[in-house]
Amino acid sequence: MKVVPFKVPHTRREAFRVQEDHLPYFYDKLHHHVEIQLMLIEASEGTLIAGDYVGRFEPGDLFLLGSNQAHVFRNDERYYKSGTRQAKSLSIYFDESYLGEHFWELEEMDAIRRFLQETGRGYRILNDTRAEILALIKSIRQNNDASKVINFLAILNLLTQSPDLVPLSVTASLETYSQNEGRRMNAILQFTFQQSHRKIYIDEVAKIAHLSVEAFCRYFKTRTGKTYTNFLNEVRISNACKLIIDKDLSIQDVCYKSGFANLSNFNRAFKRVTGKTPSRYIV
Repeated sequence: MKVVPFKVPHTRREAFRVQEDHLPYFYDKLHHHVEIQLMLIEASEGTLIAGDYVGRFEPGDLFLLGSNQAHVFRNDERYYKSGTRQAKSLSIYFDESYLGEHFWELEEMDAIRRFLQETGRGYRILNDTRAEILALIKSIRQNNDASKVINFLAILNLLTQSPDLVPLSVTASLETYSQNEGRRMNAILQFTFQQSHRKIYIDEVAKIAHLSVEAFCRYFKTRTGKTYTNFLNEVRISNACKLIIDKDLSIQDVCYKSGFANLSNFNRAFKRVTGKTPSRYIV
């Protein structure tokens, strides 16, 4: 059972799949796939949901998403209005079937295999490791010979040894969804993204999910590991971060434009999510 089925096309002759996307906005449905995904954001920004993680993404960000980890890169609203191709990424997809199960069983692959089995939380890749991987990705993009596979294995080796990986999700989600549940969760997410700038009542979201308020609260907590209110606040803080960086607005204006009713709640939520106060966020 899956959130939204997402089939990554590949041939048996590929050691891994390289996919470049250049679109008005990224695929905006919560989904997962068997393949592990290494994704470089080349253009556009928005909010990433990965497991129980909610946070911003922007050009230059590099993420590793685990096998079957539910995720969505949801661009900011302006990307839905422009009509031009402003969202660009490069992804490398792979799993044990690509190089063959016997390859991953080689003694030399032990450390990499163990690491890949523990990628369920997903990671943001930073610092020196990010710079080294970006150089290898550039080479992979430009070549189509044995060096392409060599550089791919070099990326895996770097990831296995790196201190520069920041986990996204608190826990590796093993939760699976039927297709009906996937549609329900996506309806909840779409509503939340579109309406987070205003006061949202729980009974509104419960109606979207076709559940009673009590059943909805239980459903959402079971599926995400957090209350809907906490999730909504994380989406709002993601939007607030963008407003603080991009707009010449007072903290009070950012508070109200991102959907908070008062400044004290905004400050508390902002520090809980980002670890900083709004006034210190861009210092």
